[in-house]
Amino acid sequence: MEGPTPISALIHAATMVTAGIFMVTRMSPLFELSDTALSFVMVIGAITALFMGFLGLIQNDIKRVVAYSTLSQLGYMTVALGASAYPVAVFHLMTHAFFKALLFLGAGSVIMGMHHDQDIRHMGGLRKYMPITWITSLVGSLALIGTPFFSGFYSKDSIIEAVAESHLAGSGFAYFAVVAGVFVTAFYSFRMYFLVFHGKERWRELAHDHHGHDDHGHHHGLGPHDDPHESPWVVTLPLVLLAIPSVVIGYLAIEPMLYGSFFGSSIVISEQHHGLSEMAEGFHGAAAMAVHGFTSLPFALALSGVLLSAWFYLKRPDIPAAIKARFAGIHRILENKYGFDDFNQWFFANGARALGGQLWQRGDRALIDGVMVNGTAGLVGRIAGQVRRGQTGFVYTYAFTMIIGVVALLGLWLSL
Repeated sequence: MEGPTPISALIHAATMVTAGIFMVTRMSPLFELSDTALSFVMVIGAITALFMGFLGLIQNDIKRVVAYSTLSQLGYMTVALGASAYPVAVFHLMTHAFFKALLFLGAGSVIMGMHHDQDIRHMGGLRKYMPITWITSLVGSLALIGTPFFSGFYSKDSIIEAVAESHLAGSGFAYFAVVAGVFVTAFYSFRMYFLVFHGKERWRELAHDHHGHDDHGHHHGLGPHDDPHESPWVVTLPLVLLAIPSVVIGYLAIEPMLYGSFFGSSIVISEQHHGLSEMAEGFHGAAAMAVHGFTSLPFALALSGVLLSAWFYLKRPDIPAAIKARFAGIHRILENKYGFDDFNQWFFANGARALGGQLWQRGDRALIDGVMVNGTAGLVGRIAGQVRRGQTGFVYTYAFTMIIGVVALLGLWLSL
């Protein structure tokens, strides 16, 4: 997440990371031919949705929390693809683009207000200093966790419903993962929200301790007399403009996108996968769906995730610290991202370098340079060395050679 925040918002919310979702959707005629392929897609998506959410729980960099949240939501979209609910996947792709771009830009606004400190452990109480960033980030977080009437609710609940209707192998596990993911998402989203905007103003203590300097003496974060400040309108206006669709776009778009003819013939769903048509029968309008959402299991889990994070991070910050100490091994696994980065480094990066080294040693140096280029030159040189022995420059050598040649020709002619 080292890039500039507007780039993060563009790449991690809307365009690049979701390109694969678009691709699978467009290839729906191909995927529909194989239940095995769909099951595989669904299980991979389910693992991603849950286990990337776990990584969001322990991140302290404000942008990394949002980035892992994107990976988790990509898992949700992939699960929808596996359940043959392609329109639902694209619908979530669209709603997610708004509220996730909002969260990224909100994070950028906070970073600016904090004088470029990105550590959420150094924040707190920013609500009264950055009111626009606070309220828009709250809207984005509510949309992300699937609060009824917000845009994220319509797409996320449709995904959970689509998985519940699916009869493919692995759909039971996928259903468990996406439902458990609702709690995890709510917990890490509001962990970030409460640590940044509510509670003690930890930057004040930090500023007095460090006088605005880190270990190397560089100016970093807020000085002892700095207060965080609201960002200029060029930052807050996009936040407001993104907050509006984060609330209303799901309500407006669910009917045409999922149950209307919005996609036309660009998505093909075979007849034996009838999850979406079963959902259509149970759909009685966006408002009814949201009202019913308040009684659903995902809402209860999201609410409990929010309440638990409020209790942990506003009332009892000693509990997360105790859990971290108690489960240090699990924390280390999450810190190391399940070892995938190390494995990729060891296997792919080092493996590619080792392979390249062998190809260079054996292929480039030994075969191409040694045999083909220098070998050809050496062979010509050796042949020339042998031929050169016959070229003495003495007339009698040549005369003797000609006489032997004539005798040999005569012998050949006589024998024929």
